Amino acid sequence: MSFRSLRLRLLLAGAVSILIALALAAFGLSLLFERHVERRIDAELAVYLNQLVANLASGPSGELLVRHAPADPRFKEPLSGLYWQIEPAPPSKPLTSRSLWDSSLALPPERSTDDTLHHYRIPGPGGEELYLLQKSIELPPSLNSSRIRVAVAWRAEELRKSVRDFTSELVPFLILIGLFLIAASWAQVSIGLRPLAAIRRKLGAIRSGHARRLQSGFPSEVQPLAEEIDGLLDARDHAIERAKARAADLAHGLKTPLQVLNGEIERLKNKGEGEIATDISALSETMRRHIDRELARARINYASRSATSNVKSVVDRVVHVIQRAPQGQKLDWDVDVAEGLTVAIEAEALSEALGNLVENASHHARTRVSISTATADQQILIVVRDDGPGIAEEHRLTVLARGERLDTRSGGAGLGLAIVSDIADAAGGRLILDDANPGLIAKLQLPANSEMPSEIKSKY
Repeated sequence: MSFRSLRLRLLLAGAVSILIALALAAFGLSLLFERHVERRIDAELAVYLNQLVANLASGPSGELLVRHAPADPRFKEPLSGLYWQIEPAPPSKPLTSRSLWDSSLALPPERSTDDTLHHYRIPGPGGEELYLLQKSIELPPSLNSSRIRVAVAWRAEELRKSVRDFTSELVPFLILIGLFLIAASWAQVSIGLRPLAAIRRKLGAIRSGHARRLQSGFPSEVQPLAEEIDGLLDARDHAIERAKARAADLAHGLKTPLQVLNGEIERLKNKGEGEIATDISALSETMRRHIDRELARARINYASRSATSNVKSVVDRVVHVIQRAPQGQKLDWDVDVAEGLTVAIEAEALSEALGNLVENASHHARTRVSISTATADQQILIVVRDDGPGIAEEHRLTVLARGERLDTRSGGAGLGLAIVSDIADAAGGRLILDDANPGLIAKLQLPANSEMPSEIKSKY
């Protein structure tokens, strides 16, 4: 999938956004959990600290002592990570928990006695970091009214370990959420881009001739695009109609002077100016060939792609016309065209193609012309065969070129087979010329109409 793909860009943008959101969520949740753990630790340490304050007493010699230390066994286990310390005014020595063993804590100084709990992080035994809860209080007169600091500390690494454990359990869950959100993003993008795929399919149907417009039925965000495309198609059709009308007007405007010119050629011949008349006649014929060729190309290039034609109807009409011509009346005609065959081409274009083929066959046939049909691979073959002299293989490309003909003695324009080839190419088919021994076989291959009944396709 190329990076120019809109689907890929949307998926990448969604995935990056999801990853950033999950990373922020992991950071935020870890921070909230850390705050929660700190509050829980504060509550626990505050209980121990209040127990220490409540159990302060004066010894026999007036020294400060703790009657009942907190019962947590970690306070009695050396270097357990949970410590307490009471620091009276000098020169009295600090009172410490047994867990501190022979060391003491360097308590931060307090500026005032506000009976408020303060949090600190200080180095502890062995250099480990401690999370400290401390209060500065003033003792009552029964305890000498001195100022003391009471602190309870807990190993900070335990706090960090709790946060790490929480994060390690959170990350897999966030990964699952991320995968689910990315899958949901893919589904969202796929569903959101379906209208564009529908437009592409309908445009393909318009190009193939199975539809004429996109019409409605799209989401409100896409419908304006469909309407604009339909507007462009309408404008194109109007421009094509105007171009065809101008081509017809041009042809009519040129053919009338050519007819007058042909009359003048006859007058020159009658006056004995045969050489000049021949030259002018050749120029007039060249002009007429170009006009006929361009008219045929205009009809081919701007033909409707949704048109269909019934093969038998067109063949019967063409044969009926040519049979009435003097040359056609002398021939035997064998027409075997299946019923129900339709091709994806306008009837006018098919009539012109078959008219040229059948007229060419009648012109060169000695006694017989046959017309038949066959189907293969969604293609229909219309076969026109005559028993004339045929065309040598090395000359077949020549007769399909513009204005080329082998029989220079005839009055033909030399365009018949070339026009048939152009019509076939424009419709997605081709013209095939083969030997009949004797005669020529011309096969007009055209795409079958997609709406033709399947039983007819299979039958033939």
